[in-house]
Amino acid sequence: MLSIKQRQRTHTIIMGTLSWLVALIIFFPIFWMLLTSFKTEIDAFATPPQLFFTPTLENYILVNERSDYFHFAWNSVIVSFGSTFLGMLLAIPAAYSMAFFETKRTKSTLLWMLSTKMLPPVGVLMPIYLLFKSFGMLDTRTGLVIIYTLINLPIMIWMAYTYFKDIPKDILEAARMDGATLLQEIWRILLPMSKGGLASTVLLSLILSWNEAFWSLNLTASQAAPLTALIASYSSPEGLFWAKLSAVSTLACAPILIFGWVSQKQLVRGLSFGAVK
Repeated sequence: MLSIKQRQRTHTIIMGTLSWLVALIIFFPIFWMLLTSFKTEIDAFATPPQLFFTPTLENYILVNERSDYFHFAWNSVIVSFGSTFLGMLLAIPAAYSMAFFETKRTKSTLLWMLSTKMLPPVGVLMPIYLLFKSFGMLDTRTGLVIIYTLINLPIMIWMAYTYFKDIPKDILEAARMDGATLLQEIWRILLPMSKGGLASTVLLSLILSWNEAFWSLNLTASQAAPLTALIASYSSPEGLFWAKLSAVSTLACAPILIFGWVSQKQLVRGLSFGAVK
């Protein structure tokens, strides 16, 4: 029979191998997209797929000549950071009131907010489109900031609520006894104690906003179009040009992939904070 140490070592090796296997499976589409972006259209359509080929920068040059990449990228930055900032301004006080002044309807309200994420976006496209048209917000960054904030707000409130619930109420009560105002209580006590969880909320909102495609395609044309709309513009009636589509997709995904890689520790640590009661 195997000893306890041998079993633990075998378990570690098996789990490590499985983790690498899952990581490679998840990473493979990104790797293949990057690889295809350096192929010609003929090589991209080759059967069987070519792993070895003569790389070319032609697709990136054509993308740069055809589209103003930095215009779309700047729109993505403004919309993603703007919607995240506005969402946190709304989510923090909402989560604070639900976590520390809970009522009989708090749980029902949270479940109702989360249920809105299950609604197909196309089901509310027409009324939202008409509202945006009436208020002159079609193809505007302001319009995208508002809609992105609304679709991410339920998740942001849920996450902030979970982190706030893990903070002992006694600490806030002691602050009130010392004369702290509501803003001082939130700014000097609540936010510093939950900064890890709130940072993960910010990061997740940025990622979701950056990757949102449905609303950007239906509510923008050119002025406020983000990178997701730029990717869709490379789908034409003549068909898909896989090499060029891969090049523009790589350019669109690269900033958020690098950002996620740099902040992965904070994201994982924040998401796990408060997960175990």
